[in-house]
Amino acid sequence: MTTARTLVASDLDRTLIYSTAALSLSMPDERAPRLLCVETYEQKPLSYMTETAAALLGELARTVTFVPTTTRTREQYERIHLPGPAPEFAICANGGELLVRGEPDPGWRAQVHRTLAAECATLEEVHERLLRTADPAWLLKARTAADLFAYLVVDRDLLPAEWVKELAVWAGDRGWTVSLQGRKVYAVPRPLTKSAAVAEVARRTGAPRVLAAGDSLLDADLLLAADRAWRPGHGELADAGWTAPHVTALAVRGVAAGEEIVRAFSEG
Repeated sequence: MTTARTLVASDLDRTLIYSTAALSLSMPDERAPRLLCVETYEQKPLSYMTETAAALLGELARTVTFVPTTTRTREQYERIHLPGPAPEFAICANGGELLVRGEPDPGWRAQVHRTLAAECATLEEVHERLLRTADPAWLLKARTAADLFAYLVVDRDLLPAEWVKELAVWAGDRGWTVSLQGRKVYAVPRPLTKSAAVAEVARRTGAPRVLAAGDSLLDADLLLAADRAWRPGHGELADAGWTAPHVTALAVRGVAAGEEIVRAFSEG
């Protein structure tokens, strides 16, 4: 009988993988780590890990149930090529999509839709509010993702803090949450969480223990639900000083934090 493995659920962007803008290579050039490109977009390199982090993750993924856990859509996630064996499970769309051996699980998606229909305002209502109240002076793009949530790409310097606060109150009354991450304002149904999808994977695999990492407010529920968790020294959670007794708040920032997180996963 095979012993159930520890489940390691990790956010990707700015947790395990980093764009050029997010690398935070503050050390002298001669001491900068070697980087491995793990994502290309429109024939251009987009996201990186340190080579050390990549080697550690490749080893880790052979000894645990490693579950990439991202707010990205399935299509955006599939651009990433992480080291190690292909994960049996992956979570996309902030928990709305559960991939099993690369294919969406229709039962999970149906369950998510039933929950959202019962507890939240519709995506159409929320998206319309975003478009109607956003100012073209700072709105760059408006998108919906996987027919589940909406987000805006904004000019952060021009975005009024009051607008975000008013949107959060309006959305909260309708069962939605609002999160500001870099240049993106996310509006996400409250029951749409990474932790719910990770709990489903833990149930299916019988995992005795869950380790997790993430950097944004949308990762807070994931970290709280884990047995042990880590957050980097950058991101929304770090900016807010957020932590919990079982969450290690790392001081290191940028791609070096990604390496530190994979090392922590490996040491358990």
